[in-house]
Amino acid sequence: MGVTQIATPHGPAVTETDEATGRPAALLILGHGAGGGVEAPDLMAVRRAALAAGVTVVRVTQPYRVAGRRAPAPAAQLDAAWSAVVHEIVKGYPDPPPLVVGGRSSGARVACRTSVALGAAGIVCLAFPLHPPGRPERSRAGELLTGVPTLVVNGDRDPFGVPDASSGVEVAVRPGQRHDLRGDPRGLGLLVVEWLRGKGWANP
Repeated sequence: MGVTQIATPHGPAVTETDEATGRPAALLILGHGAGGGVEAPDLMAVRRAALAAGVTVVRVTQPYRVAGRRAPAPAAQLDAAWSAVVHEIVKGYPDPPPLVVGGRSSGARVACRTSVALGAAGIVCLAFPLHPPGRPERSRAGELLTGVPTLVVNGDRDPFGVPDASSGVEVAVRPGQRHDLRGDPRGLGLLVVEWLRGKGWANP
């Protein structure tokens, strides 16, 4: 695993890269939740499964977390820092594989908002926070409507809600699970890889 610091307009971010053996089937770049880090159980589960399927996986720690803050930066800063990091990562591949962006919770929202500008082929959203707990009227469903093929994986007991499937957006609901999606890590990883494989972004 390679750990790299990358400059962004809002301070340094840190990337942790697990390179697939041989030419990667895809490049999967994942962001963390608002108050958590890249060691979250669901991100680690997807990392393990995707790497085993020939996908290079990069986990990105946003500058505010690198600086030791738990309160997230404003959305515009998150998006700008993420975009700078993704551009820098992709530049490292003379013939880049398909780019799939994603993350958990806040990181999933960032990936959706920036996906089109970054030229992403797909998006993986873990625990997409449809609305603040108890505030269903403040829906963020519009952020999923990017036109980019998207997989959403949410627990059916998530207090942040569960998005509905729509054109280009597949939703997999994990029974009995909450926002942390820690109930069945192996099953979660396999689910994401099967979706990637169905799009041609993971090895058989």
